[in-house]
Amino acid sequence: MIAAVRGDVLHKGLNTVVVDVQGLGLEIQVSPSTVAGLHEGREARLATTYVARKDDSPLLFGFATADEKDVFETMLGVSGIGPRTALAVLATLGPDDVRTAIATGDPKAFTAVPGIGPKGAKRIVLELADKLVPADPGPTTSATPAGPQQPLWRLQVTEALVGLGWNEKDAGSAIDDALEGREELADGGDVSLILRTVLAWLGARASTSSTHNPAQNSSRPAGKGA
Repeated sequence: MIAAVRGDVLHKGLNTVVVDVQGLGLEIQVSPSTVAGLHEGREARLATTYVARKDDSPLLFGFATADEKDVFETMLGVSGIGPRTALAVLATLGPDDVRTAIATGDPKAFTAVPGIGPKGAKRIVLELADKLVPADPGPTTSATPAGPQQPLWRLQVTEALVGLGWNEKDAGSAIDDALEGREELADGGDVSLILRTVLAWLGARASTSSTHNPAQNSSRPAGKGA
């Protein structure tokens, strides 16, 4: 069992990172929110990891906290829930919201996770009713409450745009503008389709800008040009 990983990030994907551990590049499956917090060339500290096997090929799953790992491993005990779905649950809800949904008997929260329908959501709540409880915040907790979790597709599209050279703020604005009036795309959550739509919108905007100002430089993001 690999209990922890620490090393420089060699590569980031939508749901994976490659970490250099004493010259050995380990590919680790992580949530998009975890990917967003890591940077190529900088050190990653995934405090806990979990190894699963599929067709005799090891898969390494990484987590930013021990609580994420605990929720992940507990989710695997539910019939029909595999590691990919368990990771999607963490990416969509986060450990605290998962525990709260279980404690309050709220299966609807889990239907927001891609691949989990009403029946599967009810099964999760039923099978984990006595296994996941909200953590005690303690009497001196003063942290600022976290904002609402972003949909999994939005995190993935944002990460893809950042990888192409846009910063997170511009990527978020582009997603909002490109999907304005296209609520069906957001509801569908098709990452590839949404990404193509946003890139097409960015291309059209760049073309319009160049037409109005021929002397303007290329709209290619900084750092991705010649």
